[in-house]
Amino acid sequence: MKEYMYEKLFHIHTRKERNDKPNKELSYHPYEPTPYEALEILFEEYDVKESDHIVDFGCGKGRLNFFIHYYYHASVTGIEMNEDFYRDALHNRISYGKRTKQKVDRIQFCCCLAEEYPIQTVDNRFYFFNPFSIDVFRKVVDNIIHSVQDDPRHVELILYYAHEDYIYLLEDETLFELVKEVQIPHLYKRNPYERFLIYRL
Repeated sequence: MKEYMYEKLFHIHTRKERNDKPNKELSYHPYEPTPYEALEILFEEYDVKESDHIVDFGCGKGRLNFFIHYYYHASVTGIEMNEDFYRDALHNRISYGKRTKQKVDRIQFCCCLAEEYPIQTVDNRFYFFNPFSIDVFRKVVDNIIHSVQDDPRHVELILYYAHEDYIYLLEDETLFELVKEVQIPHLYKRNPYERFLIYRL
């Protein structure tokens, strides 16, 4: 399905616009939503249950949140430090609820720095589209690990377009293990970053 058709289906606006203000924090990368085409391919091979709680770090305007909620009814929390994008996400949440007639209490957005988000005991899936520097990523991963130590459970990290530093950190400094790779076929041939990596702890 084309990008604009998903936007129309969900009644949201998550595409990158020319007038989108960039993040002022140098440690945080510019807004870039995951292509719907990539999400289609990911969820053909990656299972999401209604009982899962996904946290999207650097959620922007909430695209992943609405996609997952619409098709899988899982709980999703979007973490966004940019106040403009956060407000857009809240507006999309209202619009999405009205159009789809679905309850939106399982879609939450939090305006804060990623490393300041307190990992909840129900959080078990964490999504990253290369949203920030390796230093911030390290802090977030440490928060996740500490949460699991306090409340043991299986957790997974979903990385899209993962920077090599992210991979080195997970494989050299943590007990996370790579359990799945999902390539975006026609894009991966030209760019090896066009893939999802699933790590499990």
